[in-house]
Amino acid sequence: MNIAFFITPKKQVVYAKLTSTLRQAFERMKYYKCHELIILNDKGEYVGFITKEDLVKKIKNSPNLHLKDFNKVGILDIIKHVINNPININYNVEDISIPMCNTNFVPVADDNNKFIGIVKKDDILNYSKSYAV
Repeated sequence: MNIAFFITPKKQVVYAKLTSTLRQAFERMKYYKCHELIILNDKGEYVGFITKEDLVKKIKNSPNLHLKDFNKVGILDIIKHVINNPININYNVEDISIPMCNTNFVPVADDNNKFIGIVKKDDILNYSKSYAV
């Protein structure tokens, strides 16, 4: 089955631009009550994600960083080092198990490498359970 049936579209995913700041990332996470933030470049391409833990770690490891300076720290200084490359919209659900091993989602891109949404691990697992029965 095509992965398109499992996509949570971009408009329902919390994301930020690569040019965002530490403060903007915190504000988005707080407003949307989420713990992960998808990061997109100016072309709308997926470049990675950060977690609330990544932001806290950056603050803890920067003893001279004060609240008033959160606007000066860019996402580029924080971005997660875990590789989570996007899959193409033409992927089949049977092929998705390997990329999902280390995260709760897989980013999905169109043929022009533009981010179009995510596929959640839970959705795939639920499908696998019902398909196996």
